[in-house]
Amino acid sequence: MSLLNNWTDAHSEKFQKEVMTFDHDLESTGLFSDDALITLLDKHPSQFLDVCSMDEASDPEFPNRFLTGDFRGIKGETLLAAAKAGRIWINVRKAMNIHPEYKAVLNQMYKELADKTGNKAFNANGGILISSPISQTPYHFDKTQTLLWHIRGKKRIYIYPLTQKYISDENYEAIITNALMDDLPYQTEFDRESVQVDLESGQAVCWKLNAPHRVDNQSFCVSVTTEYSTRESGIKNANMIANAALRSKFGANPNYDSDGVVKRFFKSGLGVALRKMGYTSSDGEPDIVRFKIDPNVDGFVVPTEPFIRDF
Repeated sequence: MSLLNNWTDAHSEKFQKEVMTFDHDLESTGLFSDDALITLLDKHPSQFLDVCSMDEASDPEFPNRFLTGDFRGIKGETLLAAAKAGRIWINVRKAMNIHPEYKAVLNQMYKELADKTGNKAFNANGGILISSPISQTPYHFDKTQTLLWHIRGKKRIYIYPLTQKYISDENYEAIITNALMDDLPYQTEFDRESVQVDLESGQAVCWKLNAPHRVDNQSFCVSVTTEYSTRESGIKNANMIANAALRSKFGANPNYDSDGVVKRFFKSGLGVALRKMGYTSSDGEPDIVRFKIDPNVDGFVVPTEPFIRDF
């Protein structure tokens, strides 16, 4: 059984080069039904599970910033009900890698993509997103190549131009060195120049490496997000680490787009060396828990005294 439907030469030409949608049949695997998701949530390692809500009082430049929740002792059935009823966003990180039945599907997804496009995926990871009807994913970018495979529900994704206005080198450098959270500063006027894609069940979308984006749900949704490293992403991330050091330590004003091939080659080596020397932080900001899941209250969310996540 093929997982990619109605793929054409035009899809292969656009893949990773521009915003593009394509059809898939992940739902037919049976791994994304309510029963399957409940089973998955019950067995998935807690350190790879994020249960979040949205901060209604967040900075206007960083709207809907995620808040971490405490889900310990909560059954998968309740977590799924919370996602359907409240302001809950669940990321089952690495679900497509950890569990054999999901790993088999991930392998097939990328084998078919490789056969169609000639692009080989490196270190492909896949998580499953389970999110409530009013969930909104904040404005951000991904450090590696990313695809969103939508399986259930309806959601709108906004994808923005890859320019300094929407993602400055300074912000990229801060995020790649873990000096800033993954979210980017957002202004509502940005939407005027975005590409907006309304995703239905059985559709996937991809975009150019690092293009900023955000997501608004229009119903309860289940999606798979996959990411993988490429030569392009590896070189760019290493360059941004080098540029961050040049900017902060020597007062330079580097610009990735203006660097030529030779300069990028040398900066890539410098960035790799800096990473090995510990210039980038592997920890970033501590993950602070600010609410807990309570099945006995409307919306399932109860504020709690903040503490550093240790589960």
